[in-house]
Amino acid sequence: MEAMQERLINYFSRIMPLTDAEAAAIRDSMCIKPFPKGTVLLREGQVSTECYFVLAGCVRQYYLVDGEEKTTNFFTENQWVVSVNSFANQAPANHYFACCEDSQLVVGTEQKENDLYERFPRLETISRLVMGTVFGELQEQLATYLTDTPEQRYQKLLKARPDLFQRIPQYQLASYIGVTPESLSRIRKRITTPAAPVTHSPAEKAARG
Repeated sequence: MEAMQERLINYFSRIMPLTDAEAAAIRDSMCIKPFPKGTVLLREGQVSTECYFVLAGCVRQYYLVDGEEKTTNFFTENQWVVSVNSFANQAPANHYFACCEDSQLVVGTEQKENDLYERFPRLETISRLVMGTVFGELQEQLATYLTDTPEQRYQKLLKARPDLFQRIPQYQLASYIGVTPESLSRIRKRITTPAAPVTHSPAEKAARG
């Protein structure tokens, strides 16, 4: 458990060095819970009262559109799981969060945050920097859906997060990229199949000298 705690401490320390008192306060307030695979952390229509930091495992964000799940994000180790609008504005969520794997998550609440900020105002600055990172990642992700082809999104995901291809079912990856599972199979085949070598006939070779 101590090793798990240090992951969050190290995450904050990379953003801004913590004093011993700040680190101790975060450890004391930290609530780490196990969530089995399949656990739904947030449902459409619920108001989010918790945010999460992934210590181990994977959480999927998805929408229900005409009864079909549309995956929009995967959160793995050292990432925050926050329904930003619902948590900040106490508005009903329009999406779901569900665990794709058995997961260990730090569970945070607004009350816990405010208690820490009152005792250590500098932690609020760190929190704003964290939210800036979260917003930046969301903005970058949205840009890929607006500007990239499905094949480009696949290649970017393969480069940035190759572990997902071993952890996530193909139909969920296909939904995330924005294609059918069959189209994803064709994309994977095109990318993994080496191009045939160019050959020339004897006449062409002679002409080339």
